[in-house]
Amino acid sequence: MRLSTKGRYGLRAMLDLALNSTDDVVSIKSISERQSISENYLEQIISTLKKAQFVKSTRGAKGGYTLNQDPKDISVGDILRALEGDLNPVDCVAVNEDKACNESEMCVTKYVWKKISESINDVVDHITLEDLIKEQHKIDELLNEEV
Repeated sequence: MRLSTKGRYGLRAMLDLALNSTDDVVSIKSISERQSISENYLEQIISTLKKAQFVKSTRGAKGGYTLNQDPKDISVGDILRALEGDLNPVDCVAVNEDKACNESEMCVTKYVWKKISESINDVVDHITLEDLIKEQHKIDELLNEEV
């Protein structure tokens, strides 16, 4: 399974918002500069995250974006699913059985794909934005010690 740039950039943008919107709103331009993501592409990603109610916007000259929920309540899985759809490695393990192939019921390899899917979902559902914030702070501390 490969995540698209939409999923990868969206997770980086959400982490950026979590780190930088504690006191004020964050502009698309500032996220774009820090994360090296095109402003136009970032606007599309943020729009999707806003529709999924992870982000809220403030209009006006001093407008921008903030998280709509506490970072401890937003999992990586929530973000990735909002941007990518389901995270199944193959269609036959999807909840929607319409995507299953004709051999799905008799296919022994479906067991493998189901285990992979369960593992992926378990990992991303148990990592929150709060966890990523803590990891970022650890990295920042290490970098500061080296200076």
